[in-house]
Formats: sequence, C-alpha cells, structure tokens
Amino acid sequence: MERTTIVAVDIGGTKIACGIVTLSDDAPRADKVEKMPTEAAQGGEHVLARVISAVRAAIERADEPPVGVGISSAGVVDPRTGDITFANELMPGWGGTRLAAEVTAAVGLPCHVLNDVHAHALGEARWGGGRDASSCLVVAVGTGIGGAFVEHGHIMLGAHDEAGHIGHVCCPAAVGVPCSCGATAHLEPIGAGPGIIREYIRRGGDETYDGGKPMDGAEIDRRAAVGDEAAKGAEERAGRALGEVMGSMCNMLDPACVILSGSVAQCGPDWSDAVAAAFAEQAMPPVAKTPIIGGELGGDAPLIGAAENFVRSAYIDVN
Repeated sequence: MERTTIVAVDIGGTKIACGIVTLSDDAPRADKVEKMPTEAAQGGEHVLARVISAVRAAIERADEPPVGVGISSAGVVDPRTGDITFANELMPGWGGTRLAAEVTAAVGLPCHVLNDVHAHALGEARWGGGRDASSCLVVAVGTGIGGAFVEHGHIMLGAHDEAGHIGHVCCPAAVGVPCSCGATAHLEPIGAGPGIIREYIRRGGDETYDGGKPMDGAEIDRRAAVGDEAAKGAEERAGRALGEVMGSMCNMLDPACVILSGSVAQCGPDWSDAVAAAFAEQAMPPVAKTPIIGGELGGDAPLIGAAENFVRSAYIDVN
C-alpha cells in the first residue's frame, strides 16, 4: 500500500473527533486529532455544520494534502451513498443527512462514510486485535452497545445496512426494560454504561460522588474493586447479560475471535468474570473456546477504520 493521508472523522452522540490518518504497509497512524462536542440536540443541520468545520480545520493541520475524507458516524449509514438513513432520538434530525455529498460539496474532496461501529470493527479487524484472524465479532460497550461481524476483511452489512446491532438483541435479564430504539428487552439498556449506573443506584448506591459529581461507570468500578456490594452486583448483572448474548451470537456466527472494546470493557473482574461465565454457559461446545480479546486501537479504532474504508471504497470506485 502506498502511503496515503486521509482526513478521518468520528461522529458520535456526544463528541466529534477529527484528525489525520496515515495508512501504509506499516502500522496506521492517527495524528493531530481534535475533539468537539457534537451538540446533537441542536439538530442534524447543526451537526453537519460542525463536521464540515472540523474537516476544514483538519485539512489546514495536515502536513501533506489529504486525498479524501473518511467518516465514521452514529446512525444507520448507506455506505454506497454516504447517506444517514436512520438515527435514533440521541441524534435528532441526523437521519436523512446526505453526509458524504455535503462534505464533498463543502471541501472539494471525495468522502466515504461508514457506521461508527462498523468502522471501529474494520479498524480492529484490519490493523488491531483481529489482524491475524480470519473473522471476528467486534463488540463495543460504552454509552451504548454496538457490534459488527468481519470476515476476511469484509463487514457484514445486511439488507438494511444495520447488521451487527448486538445491543438490540433480546436479552432475558432485560424483560420489560424499555430501550432507546423503542423496543423492550434489549441488551443495551442493562449492559451499557448508563444501565450499570441505574442498577447501582437501584441497589442503594450513591447518585453523586466527590462533592456532587453525577455517578459514573469509572467510579462504580473503583468502588467494586474495594468491595462495594452494590457496585459489584451492578457490574456482574451487566457482564452476565453481555456474556449471554455474546455466546448466542458466537453460536450463530462462529467467529475466529471476539474483540471486546469500549469504556465498559475496561471494568474489573466483577464484570469480566461475569462476561466469561455467562459466555461459557451459552456457547455451544464447538465455539466455547472462542478467544475473547481486548481491542488494541482504543479511541483511534473508528478513525482508522474510516480511513481504511475510504481507501477500499476509493479503490472500488476507480476499478
């Protein structure tokens, strides 16, 4: 691969990260990454304006002219057109945005867009924890839960470009619990970070700490490590729910490995032991020993995946 410089953008519900990704035969490099609040509540047009502003600033920061723009975005993405075809209430007005076309019109560079978790998975599969695996199921657990299945470098997109939504798989422990997508009994509301916080408070834990800061997952994990029973129980519940669903997904997809990443994946043994135990209970014998490994690219994964997708898509366009 020739050395290629791409402006890479990761658009989430709370922040937009934008930087310069350099791809070559060696390891990829993400540099000069700057972040800003998404301000999603102000609507899709406002978010689009912020994205274009971030891309223009990144072009100015680049040491050499970038060949294009690769974007990782929340919502359901049509990767052929770069349109956002659906976004939930966390990104009001984002659905229907012609993201690639608008960015290209504004900055004069070709642009390709991929769903954020698909981009995360492509980055890890190509350059991170799954680079030596024939296939991998990537599960990202943070404020939400997303996933993607990558086989021989190709992402399973599905008929509606939303394959891999593991956070919206039915979960026995979530019966009766409403989900942000409008359904009930999905994994995400009890397995993601906000679900751990809600469960901790329900078990009698503090709603605030350190002089009034709202309780967060990192503090709950610290408390679990020193024996706080409410914290330990909240993490174990979330971990078991995730492990059960991951085991079921491996029964169906049979990946060579599972890559587990995101902020919640940094939790201690109360969470990780529960994930492993529940996975073992659900996985059929042929897949029970599927390795579960941590992601290697951290927060750069969606940026690197977006850049990788740009290069692949640009090659397909030309050839």
